[in-house]
Amino acid sequence: MNTGSNIGKVYLIGAGPGDAGLITLRGAELLARCDVVLYDGLSNTELLAHAASAEHISVGKHGQTRIWRQPEIIDEMLRHAQAGRVVARLKGGDPAVFARTAEEVDALKAAQIPFEIVPGITAALAAGSFAGIPVTHRGLASAVALVTGHEEPGKAQSALDWDALARFPGTLVVYMGVTTAEAWTTALIAAGKPADTPVALVRRCSLPDQQSIHCRLDEVADRLTPASKFRPPVIVIIGPVTELAESMDWVSHRPLFGKTVMVTRPAAQSAEMASQLRELGAEVLIQPAIEIAAPDDWSQVDDAIDRLQEFQTIIFCSHNAVRFFIDRMIHRGGDVRRFAGAQIAVTGSKTAQSLMDYHVRADTIPSDFRAESVVESLLHADNAAIAGQSVLIVRADRGRDVLMDQLTAAGADVAEIAAYQNRDVDQPIDGMADRIQHGDVDWITVTSSASASNLHRMFGESLHHSRIASLSPITSATIRAMGFSVHAEADPYTTESLIDAIVQATSSPDRAEA
Repeated sequence: MNTGSNIGKVYLIGAGPGDAGLITLRGAELLARCDVVLYDGLSNTELLAHAASAEHISVGKHGQTRIWRQPEIIDEMLRHAQAGRVVARLKGGDPAVFARTAEEVDALKAAQIPFEIVPGITAALAAGSFAGIPVTHRGLASAVALVTGHEEPGKAQSALDWDALARFPGTLVVYMGVTTAEAWTTALIAAGKPADTPVALVRRCSLPDQQSIHCRLDEVADRLTPASKFRPPVIVIIGPVTELAESMDWVSHRPLFGKTVMVTRPAAQSAEMASQLRELGAEVLIQPAIEIAAPDDWSQVDDAIDRLQEFQTIIFCSHNAVRFFIDRMIHRGGDVRRFAGAQIAVTGSKTAQSLMDYHVRADTIPSDFRAESVVESLLHADNAAIAGQSVLIVRADRGRDVLMDQLTAAGADVAEIAAYQNRDVDQPIDGMADRIQHGDVDWITVTSSASASNLHRMFGESLHHSRIASLSPITSATIRAMGFSVHAEADPYTTESLIDAIVQATSSPDRAEA
């Protein structure tokens, strides 16, 4: 192979069956290295986050964008590699299973471009875990055959031996067989496969909206008509192993299976909550209602850092307050020793954990995560004589003034700085307004009054089509003041409790408004 510095490299990577967590470690590692990603419609676009700095090129998705012809894909792949770029060719499932990888490899070899093939989980095997159907079973099927339901157009005759497949002593798995279902089911039955052979149709395997239909072989074509809306991607599993699905099912028993939840936290802070919701079976939509940004002017923060030894008590109002303030202090040449001698208070356990990330332990953590409770905790602490103390409050540029007002009333000398700013998100993500308008979003999470106001500005009365989950009574009051119901409320006021409240309300859909 030509290994000259002017030649790039191509990685043919299996994206797995759909769930973004099912890509291999090797696949994720190589995506992070690439300069360009050519991805097909069966690749979960969440995987592109592994290649955040790369150019992303879609080679087509059924019903949404133009489907590229195979020669076009090969030409594009070669063009980038010959320009010295590292190319990831991201394919749904496994590159070696009905993915036309051989044609791409032939072109790469002819052009003397180095390549690597990275396996992925193919849909037939994923079905064993996600549809509760083991494609092999000690008592029912000791073999499995993978069959294409869509052969190359223009073939003089089928390359498939339907007589042999009808006699095959195991499980048949048919890929790409939706539009040709009548032809291949008729061929199997005509070749002697019993018409009452049990079949499972599995759509969008491993994704939150996975669906399954169980029927007989002679019923498959009727179940896959355009009117059924049971459209690709679908795999068809044929054989007695499909009857184990009910006993082995775990996917549909997850508490949020089939539900769509919108997470409205800032984009950089949504990952953990989104992951927890996905674990519970939800489809998660990320629609930030506010953005977090550094101050336009650091002068107030810098002045407070320079005078830090003057404050007896320092209060951090959020995770972001901790992160922006301490990062700025480190950027200016300081470190956490600047906090020596001061009492440090926070508004909740998450903020306390953010401090611990910098190896600083909070002295005061209120039990119910309200600003009022911070003041109560300080006033009742044995070592806190607030009257006459110099107190620094580190917060966002907007929010309630409860801390300032109550500490000032208690006799403290209070300074308040904005270590970061909350910016309104001006426009919803493409397609999000339509999904809410059409009732496709089951739950919308709201974690602050500012978020509630921005969501109302973006989506208006369409919010009535979804159930709303609120982080706190204060946020709930804002939501109700705008004319909307609150269907779940966190207690205590953490994202974990918010998720628990959604689960509880989902399991009791007729429960009265929170």
